[in-house]
Amino acid sequence: MENNNENEEKPLLFTLRRFHLSEDYGFLLPNPLSELPAPYGPWMEIANNLPHLIQSHQLRSQVYKMPQLSSQHLKGHRELHLAHLALSFITMGFVWQEGEEGTVKLLPRNLAVPYCEISQMLGLPPILVHADFVLANWKKKNLNGPLEIENLDTIFSLPGGESLRGFILVTLLVEKAAAPGVKAVVQAGNAILQPDKEALHKALQEMAKAIKEMTDALKRMHDYVDPAIFYAVIRIFLSGWKDNPAMPGGLIYEGVSDEPMSYSGGSAAQSTVLHAFDELLTIRHSKESTAFLHRMRDYMPPHHRAFIEEIQSAPSLKQHILSSGNEKLRIAYNQCVSVLADLRTYHIAIVTKFIITAAANAKAKKGKESHWVGSLQINPPSSLQERGTGGSGILSFLKSVRDTTRAGIIEC
Repeated sequence: MENNNENEEKPLLFTLRRFHLSEDYGFLLPNPLSELPAPYGPWMEIANNLPHLIQSHQLRSQVYKMPQLSSQHLKGHRELHLAHLALSFITMGFVWQEGEEGTVKLLPRNLAVPYCEISQMLGLPPILVHADFVLANWKKKNLNGPLEIENLDTIFSLPGGESLRGFILVTLLVEKAAAPGVKAVVQAGNAILQPDKEALHKALQEMAKAIKEMTDALKRMHDYVDPAIFYAVIRIFLSGWKDNPAMPGGLIYEGVSDEPMSYSGGSAAQSTVLHAFDELLTIRHSKESTAFLHRMRDYMPPHHRAFIEEIQSAPSLKQHILSSGNEKLRIAYNQCVSVLADLRTYHIAIVTKFIITAAANAKAKKGKESHWVGSLQINPPSSLQERGTGGSGILSFLKSVRDTTRAGIIEC
């Protein structure tokens, strides 16, 4: 009897569920928690009040008074993710409270020990990563309402007000727009194995459509984020302690290691989406860019990394199309590569406006370049003028990956 279902039982490459991904949310954490159990009240009280505590220069003193809590009362991955998010935000505020001139060399034990415990349980580093900042840092205002910016808010915040909120939520909408493309990656991989040319063609069309919608979502950055505030206020709180001249010695996590540890700050390169598209389309970046991108995979949740590795180890889509000689598939493949290059070109335009031009404007103001956020005076971070918060030389890196993406086109 079992053999009658032979066609249905062909081994498929993989499913979204196996990697804890959903068709609707892609890499976003679906419906994150926004409250921790009662014992963790001291963390939540500080995390919910970060902009005020930083602006009034009280955060560090509040952290020193915080009780050292164990992670043992946290149940399930959603509570762990919220705890990691809260401690990540507290850590970034603690380190950068006084700007790049007033950094600390040591994260106190009462913060460092539980933070590192929770990080280890999640397979994440003890620093704010894209998976915290965007993927797990959202809630709906109306639970039954749509996943649209007017109905969304962040769980935690840092200085930067509405511009920070806009930056997080627009990035979240880019991830949401990618979800059908992530589903299409799975469908394309399975269509190669079966093989099924029609299913593959459809999957490639869906992927191209999703990438275009990601670009459309990214365009909303202009409506919600002030470049001057992003450059002068927000970026420093996303910065890490690796490849950062403001913290060349890294950070000691007291009670965890006597030696300082260095971690990169948050970066769009920590988003799994473009890694997945690159691997499926067999886009090959320069040696230097590849090394940076692969290092950024260490900042992703383990099941997101595993998703990329699964695509990497699967039969090559490009080789499949080349050997099939199918013109329809070649055109659909090239469309995916083309819109991916367009997305990267648009990302360059955003970075130029929000970092390069904003840096020039800040310099032009000379002595007036400080930004006041409440009672907090913030000078634009000199160590980040030409670098991304992840530590890359940002424009050269983005142009390089855009150009190597374009080079992936299959010529006639």
